[in-house]
Amino acid sequence: MTDSPRRVLFLCTGNSCRSQMAEGLLRRLAGPDIESLSAGARPSGYVHPLAVEVMGELEIDISAQLSKSIDDFLPPVGIPPDVVISVCDNAADQCPVFPGGGVQRLHWPFDDPADATGTDDQKREVFRRVRDEIRETILEWVA
Repeated sequence: MTDSPRRVLFLCTGNSCRSQMAEGLLRRLAGPDIESLSAGARPSGYVHPLAVEVMGELEIDISAQLSKSIDDFLPPVGIPPDVVISVCDNAADQCPVFPGGGVQRLHWPFDDPADATGTDDQKREVFRRVRDEIRETILEWVA
């Protein structure tokens, strides 16, 4: 048995919205036994401002999180996660095979809030809905 926390990696295409919100939510909800991480198959290079805003409404600050590549978590660059959770349909098809096995893979499909159209308030509501769906799924998973 190891004393190191279980590493959970949320994966989506751009690592700007869903996986970033999931990383922040799991960090808050799971405690020190789980290390929460996120990455993208094709990282956007930024965290979406509306994701930062709606997470701030829950007093979860993700403004310092970075958009990262899945390559950052593969040997020889990084340490592979214990669990990979894809949070969009594209990432489910693009999850790399992790060397050495032992990686649990889950798929939690969520709408991409970055695709929301309408007024700023309508877009914000889509981000809130997706945030809340991710939160409920994480709460069920860690229970």
